[in-house]
Amino acid sequence: MADVDPEELRARFSRCLERARHPGDGPDPSPYADDLLGRWREPQRRYHTLAHLTAVLDHVDTLEEYADDPDLVRLAAWFHDAVYLPERSENEERSARLAERALAEAGLAREATAEVARLVRLTAGHAPADGDRNGQVLCDADLAVLASPPSAYAAYTAAVREEYGFIPSDAFRAGRAAILRDLLALPRLFRTPYGAEHWEATARYNVTAELEMLSS
Repeated sequence: MADVDPEELRARFSRCLERARHPGDGPDPSPYADDLLGRWREPQRRYHTLAHLTAVLDHVDTLEEYADDPDLVRLAAWFHDAVYLPERSENEERSARLAERALAEAGLAREATAEVARLVRLTAGHAPADGDRNGQVLCDADLAVLASPPSAYAAYTAAVREEYGFIPSDAFRAGRAAILRDLLALPRLFRTPYGAEHWEATARYNVTAELEMLSS
């Protein structure tokens, strides 16, 4: 997992928002950063934490050359799991609506706000269209954890299980296996050239191994 520095994250959000909107437009970014940081620290989270947010932002930095609007992708990374209740199925939609409200108030242009919300909704299925460069970068950054080394992948799967601790073991195994099969059914897990070269093979190995373990 990425190291977490809340102060640096706050500064990263402020710089990103200020670059994405017209200079001088909108209020101080700090309260919006603080609200998001608070959301990512909620007690029900075990995987979808500040460490995950930091990792996704770092992966967006790695992939930014493939995005049309890298700062909008970064804003989408901030909002993509900002609303997260493991027992609810509409987290991405609720996160997108939060982005629409907050970013409009924060001074981001209507078109840019709509693009951030679209990207957040895209993380529900991680299947960006051909030519959707922003979507490909965000989805690749979000799924990069699948290409982790063995110990980090084990920590990831354990944290996901903790988040869903209220679900009985058999039901969790069945649900998790279905998710993994859906991922493996995608023609490509990663759509950017970097992701395809550096992450695809390892991620498919990890996901296949986890699926086999769940099915045994």
